[in-house]
Amino acid sequence: MKVLQVERSPGLRGSVKIPGSKNSSLALVAAACLTDETVILHNIPDIADYRVIREIAHEIGISMEVTGSGTVAIHPAGIRHAKIDPVKSATFRTAYYFIGALLSRCGTVSVGYPGGDDFGDRPIDQHIKALKALGAQLSFHEKYYEASARQLQGADIYFDTITSGATINAMLAAVRAKGSTVLRNAAKDPEVVDTAQLLIAMGARITGAGTDTIRIEGVRYLHGCTYTAVPDRLIAGSFLIAAGVTGGTITVEDVIPEHLGSTIAKLREIGLQIETNSDSITAYGEGPLRATRVRTGMYPGFPTDLQQPLTALMLQAPGKSIVTDKIYPKRFAHVQQLRRMGADIELRTGSAFIKGGLPLRGNLVHASDIRAGICLLLAGLAAEGTTQITGVYHFERGYENIVDSFRSLGAKLEVRETHDADIELPQVN
Repeated sequence: MKVLQVERSPGLRGSVKIPGSKNSSLALVAAACLTDETVILHNIPDIADYRVIREIAHEIGISMEVTGSGTVAIHPAGIRHAKIDPVKSATFRTAYYFIGALLSRCGTVSVGYPGGDDFGDRPIDQHIKALKALGAQLSFHEKYYEASARQLQGADIYFDTITSGATINAMLAAVRAKGSTVLRNAAKDPEVVDTAQLLIAMGARITGAGTDTIRIEGVRYLHGCTYTAVPDRLIAGSFLIAAGVTGGTITVEDVIPEHLGSTIAKLREIGLQIETNSDSITAYGEGPLRATRVRTGMYPGFPTDLQQPLTALMLQAPGKSIVTDKIYPKRFAHVQQLRRMGADIELRTGSAFIKGGLPLRGNLVHASDIRAGICLLLAGLAAEGTTQITGVYHFERGYENIVDSFRSLGAKLEVRETHDADIELPQVN
């Protein structure tokens, strides 16, 4: 079993280049299936979720050729069918993008139910609503669901709730549907815009991406292109938070500062000094930290994916902080693990009430999802003694070379194999 061992590491300093967005890259690979021509994608992170997608692609006839660091050439002309292995597709959330991307081409697509991080239900009702509006029929089975359509037809779709996944999936399906589609109450996330920009580069007719109304005129064919994924704003945010946790100075490079507007504003409110340039952000964490209140929201609100890492920072700020997650109210499995390290946190429905400024001590803890893992890593950097984190697979799913990146800043951590059969995994409620 792999264990991430973390030692107290005050004053991290240096710069980190941010890789391409995990959430974008998975959608971009699916989007490439909408053409028979080659699509070359740059800035694709080498993470576990992406490697599963490569396996899925090979099984249905897509050739994916890694041509350089972060660069992949996708050759979709050989697609034979769209029966996605339900076991593989259930290991991560965004396999559902293959439905939007392959439905107009194959007529029938089957895929496993969304998997990935376990912090409560990830409903697909808005995906279903959009696909049905476009003319698809859906059937549901124990381990997978199936969508079929002879011809997708443009539609006027109003999402009942803002959802980036369903917005992207609806775009993928609508670009080759017959006629016009309007997506209302659409998500504005950079990853939505990124997917739209790739589709436009392939010949799609899309306007309004980045606003709450996206208009799509269906086209019969799309062509190949070369495209670069946007940087991962969530990884960038985690490193900026690390500056505050350790009282250091960290610069994230190759980023789009506008994508981190709410994160930068909150970190300044907490007491970090932030400098932004055209493609970099520097966080200075040497000053005193202030307790605050955080509420997550859909973009451009504070990201749900950063509330867990931010909790590690709030533990260092004297006073009472409150973190409320409106997107995933059950996303608090990390709290029980932080308590094992001495944190004083009270959970109420959808909120964590944090008493900051208390010392943390290293312990054996378990990462239940990607962002919980980075939270525990950050807490370990500030804790006395040694912190051992199990669930290392989640780091591999979401971060490329996370250990090397933190080491380059002066962090003391390593992944090691343990053969101790008596090690007792911390329980997660």
